Amino acid sequence: MYFFVIAPASFAQARIWLDERIRFDPDKPQIAIYNMPFIYRLQSNQSLLIKQLRHALYLTVNKHPSLHTSLHFDIEKNLLMQRVITRKDNCTDTFSIIETTYETDEQLKKILHDEKRNPHLFDLTQGPVFRCHIIYYKQISSNDLLSDQDLLIFNFHHALFDFPSMQMFLHDLNEAYTTGQLISDDNTNLRYLDYAVIEQQMSMTGASIFWLDALHDCKLDQPLSLPFDRYRLSNEHRTGRGTSISFDFGQDLSHDFLLYASSNNISLEYLALATYYGFLFKLTNGEKDLCIGINTLGRYRDELNPIIGMFVNVIPLRCQLDSHLSFHDLTKHVQDNMINYMKYSYFPLQRILNQHSNISNPVFLDTSFEFLSSMTKDEENEIIIGDSRFSLLPYSIKISEDEIMSKFDFILSFQHDLNLNEFSCTLNASLDLFNAETVCIVAQRLQTMLHQQFTSSNSQINKPIYELSLTLSNEQYLMQSLNNTQILFPSPLTCIHHKFVYQVMKHPQKLAVELDEQSLTYCELLYYVQVLSLTLLNEYHVFPGEIVCQCVERSLSMVIGIMAIEMAGGVYCPLSPRDPQHRLHALTQHTQSRRVLIHSFTKMKFNNDILTTDIDSVLINNDVMSDVYTDRLSTVTVTPSDIAYIIFTSGSTGVPKAVC
Repeated sequence: MYFFVIAPASFAQARIWLDERIRFDPDKPQIAIYNMPFIYRLQSNQSLLIKQLRHALYLTVNKHPSLHTSLHFDIEKNLLMQRVITRKDNCTDTFSIIETTYETDEQLKKILHDEKRNPHLFDLTQGPVFRCHIIYYKQISSNDLLSDQDLLIFNFHHALFDFPSMQMFLHDLNEAYTTGQLISDDNTNLRYLDYAVIEQQMSMTGASIFWLDALHDCKLDQPLSLPFDRYRLSNEHRTGRGTSISFDFGQDLSHDFLLYASSNNISLEYLALATYYGFLFKLTNGEKDLCIGINTLGRYRDELNPIIGMFVNVIPLRCQLDSHLSFHDLTKHVQDNMINYMKYSYFPLQRILNQHSNISNPVFLDTSFEFLSSMTKDEENEIIIGDSRFSLLPYSIKISEDEIMSKFDFILSFQHDLNLNEFSCTLNASLDLFNAETVCIVAQRLQTMLHQQFTSSNSQINKPIYELSLTLSNEQYLMQSLNNTQILFPSPLTCIHHKFVYQVMKHPQKLAVELDEQSLTYCELLYYVQVLSLTLLNEYHVFPGEIVCQCVERSLSMVIGIMAIEMAGGVYCPLSPRDPQHRLHALTQHTQSRRVLIHSFTKMKFNNDILTTDIDSVLINNDVMSDVYTDRLSTVTVTPSDIAYIIFTSGSTGVPKAVC
């Protein structure tokens, strides 16, 4: 006979349940994102009684309500409910035990792969949410024994189980297997069901005020400007397919990282997070208001530690940057923020989002961070059931040779190997948005920045973060090659437009410029350049050294405008049509340019208070030039030492700077 206890689901349960239905297509699931398989193999010369294991599993599952709980949405209450299913007999149908066999490594790999990614193993609405899979080598044991070539898998759905729960599960399973009984008193012990009810009733006023203030004016629905290769449509579900790149710090960089943390009294996790913020700042071309997600354990009171269930909460981590901050100042800023964030990390994500009712899609959750510390000693990966020892097999999120399961669009994981006292990084990204090659390059940029920040010989800790560079060594070499001005010109030195005229005389009928279906020969290009340059000289009285701005789209007119400014003796200053109007006006005023060259596509970029000249109109409406006019060009005095152009920096540090 079944008995049911029904109560509202916890916020953590509801978040996982909803995530499966909103971010991942519930009707056509491709990959199980929330399966949690723990895979064990008996050590040599060890054995386990299967019948005794079955009974121990029944006792353990029966003791912990989360392991026999289902979730269903109550339409009338408009609320997700949890239903604890209990049987008073020794029936084990509140969970499942599966037995299969394998003979080859390929067959075993396929079985393990299915446990990780099969989305149909669990049914949250009916159960079970826990399964035990016994995998025998070649044949099912006839003597009811598990041998050292067999495997044991405990698989849970994450909506009802988190990683800390495994310690309680294994403890009780061992006790039940050894003694044949488990003592449980629901009248005195706090149950997960009780926690969920209390959580719903708590006001959490202090936390509510904190989060409302911390996220004031934060654009939670605006994704970071990461180097995406493609974009996801608003109604498009995630496939769960991702790619992963890892790299080790090595002994020297790990030492420098540890030394900085200890010298400045900052935790390793906060230092890693500050590094991530600095990296995102550079990767997004200077975004100063960064918000990402992070998982917290959620067991904020000691009474919650013995309970099996799902307590993990997700909180937003916001960092408002000043680009002039040094990395040292950034670490202090991040540490101060994190102390407050963690103080109120128990406040459920749903309540945080409810404070921002205008946010329909909290995309900040798609970019995440984690810091993991682990030991590599064998005893850390061993469990004991009765007198038998098992080894935990490494868990892999790989779904193929080149792909992993990915819940996030972009997540950086720092790992601290406590045994070696060294660090590594893993960057996981969604293949829905990134190419594997892009993620590989991004990881290389992170590695480059880490060496800049922490390696003693070239540390940039006290420099402004805007000076951090993500440029790779091969890119630096390429830029040096492109910027190498040590070129041997014919003697005497000549100006750009002089070299252009020389090419016209040498190859008058060769193509000089080509764009799509349009093209001009050198002779044709010279004609249009002379028409425009004479207009600048005769009508607008441009004088040598005067800055002339040009704002045009990619076109033949762009090339004509550049050469005309040079031929008239002016200084060419390009303005990007992609820039907002206020920036274009500010740069024009900054250069004191009396006139801006435009064409038909950029006419609306400037107000009437800025004088503009339409290149296309000048070329269409010009009269046939006479020799008298063309001789005017010969009188323009320009020397190779004069400035040819001025360009402006992006302004990510505050104010655009002119470079000539």
